[in-house]
Amino acid sequence: MKGSELLRVIGAQVCLHATMAGMRLATPLLALQQGYSAAAVGVLISLFALTQVFLALPAGRFADRHGFKRPLWLSVIAAVVGAGLVVVFPVFPVMCLSALLTGGATGATVIALQRHVGRSAHDPTQLKRVFSWLAIAPAAANFVGPFLAGMLIDHAGRVPADMLAFRICFVVMAALPIVCWLLARGAHEQPPTPPLAGAVPTRAWDLLREPMFRRLLFVNWLQSSSWDVHAFVLPVLGHERGISASVIGSILGAFAVAAAVIRVVLPLIASRASERSVILSSTVVTALMFAIYPLLDSAWAMGACSVMLGFALGAVQPMVMSMLHQITPHTRHGEALGLRLMTINASSVAMPMLFGSLGALIGIAGVFWVVGGVLALGARATWGLKI
Repeated sequence: MKGSELLRVIGAQVCLHATMAGMRLATPLLALQQGYSAAAVGVLISLFALTQVFLALPAGRFADRHGFKRPLWLSVIAAVVGAGLVVVFPVFPVMCLSALLTGGATGATVIALQRHVGRSAHDPTQLKRVFSWLAIAPAAANFVGPFLAGMLIDHAGRVPADMLAFRICFVVMAALPIVCWLLARGAHEQPPTPPLAGAVPTRAWDLLREPMFRRLLFVNWLQSSSWDVHAFVLPVLGHERGISASVIGSILGAFAVAAAVIRVVLPLIASRASERSVILSSTVVTALMFAIYPLLDSAWAMGACSVMLGFALGAVQPMVMSMLHQITPHTRHGEALGLRLMTINASSVAMPMLFGSLGALIGIAGVFWVVGGVLALGARATWGLKI
């Protein structure tokens, strides 16, 4: 894949993902302004991820059958309609529908783009490089979307956060997917891989019968859960240590910056490090950081630990994506990506509830140590990864 085309694909993902990220900020703020409870807003936010859980596998199969552009075009339509409806009907039920549409569109776009980029790479080194660059897109979108939405809500209306400001914000969010399509429509699409003659129909769950795919999915789940536990438990730990909210936010921000930086660096070292070595190193470093974290009282020390975690966990996804494309058949890349996305999103919905219950039972420090112990045990599974 040419560098210019990869850059356009990354920009396309940033634009569509930023729509969901911006709506995820703007719609809860509007709902709260209209008098809805925190519980109702929690349901609204959860709907952004819910569609991705149930649509991931169908979206993966659809991408396998129809390639890159048709799934992307349908996702663009869904995202434009989702954001546009709230412009006309800024009421809570429509906000919920918008969350389902923009969340589902983002998940389907991620699968189509990852499949397209993976099929365009010519060797394992290029796979690691392109997925390292592509992994920067969600981090950029999660900054661009909320920042743009927040600025519009505060400054686009007659007064901050009036209905005119929210409507203008939703119009801009609806326009971003159109930019996504303009950037990606010229991408060169690989010809579809024809099914093997006489092949029997398959199901996505059949992929789980492959030991290496199961192992890779388990390792990816471990790393994703570590990401979730850090984001969920660190504010509680910081509060226990008497650290201010702004400093806790800075510590989390340092984690996000480190995760983005390592993804910029990874393409430079892709030819020198195997996927397994990077994932194994990440697992060991993450387990060590989780063991140390609860022993720290200083905000600076916690910030340094957060940066190390960002480096470790940020390096994993490109390596996982590279391995996934090498161990699954070309005709089933979309299904494999869908199964992975479904697993990660379901985990992100369930894990915070589990962490909260566990923290109430054994304390926040105990949560860090339990997760660190599970990671240490999971390092053995990482060692067994082979291509």
